[in-house]
Amino acid sequence: MPVSELEFRNALSRFASGVSVVTTKDADGKFQGITVSAFSSVSLDPPLILVCIEKTTASHFAVELSKTFVVNVLNSAQTEISIRFASPVSDKFDRVDFRLGIDEIPVITGCLANLECRLAEAFDVGDHTIFIGRVENAFITDGDPLLYFRSDYRLIGDTAITPIRSRE
Repeated sequence: MPVSELEFRNALSRFASGVSVVTTKDADGKFQGITVSAFSSVSLDPPLILVCIEKTTASHFAVELSKTFVVNVLNSAQTEISIRFASPVSDKFDRVDFRLGIDEIPVITGCLANLECRLAEAFDVGDHTIFIGRVENAFITDGDPLLYFRSDYRLIGDTAITPIRSRE
């Protein structure tokens, strides 16, 4: 008997993950971005990463067409950025500091890491596409990560992982 969508979501919520925002631009040059937790390294040589993006989103189509994207790994002070890019707001970049990277793609400032990528491969799987990116530039800073666990944002503290109330 197959697992239900609810059971599957509940099981996946038990996996703590870092929070990233993937940024790109569409065919009209409009900046696009989406919060993702499905991000992983693939290879050191060559440097490859993967992100999974739902097919129905504007960011999906923009990555597919532009063939460039940036993975912005959020720090513990960037919860609002994650919430903003996970929401259907018209201008997700309003009040978000960024600079332009490869192919004029927005790179969010203040992140733990920014990985500027060119699309190497794409795999159509279920309701998402797995985008493999070849990392062309990597920028890092110090700090603590923003985590997502059991449907809420979390911070690493001195003794425990502390929940943050998500704004709805």
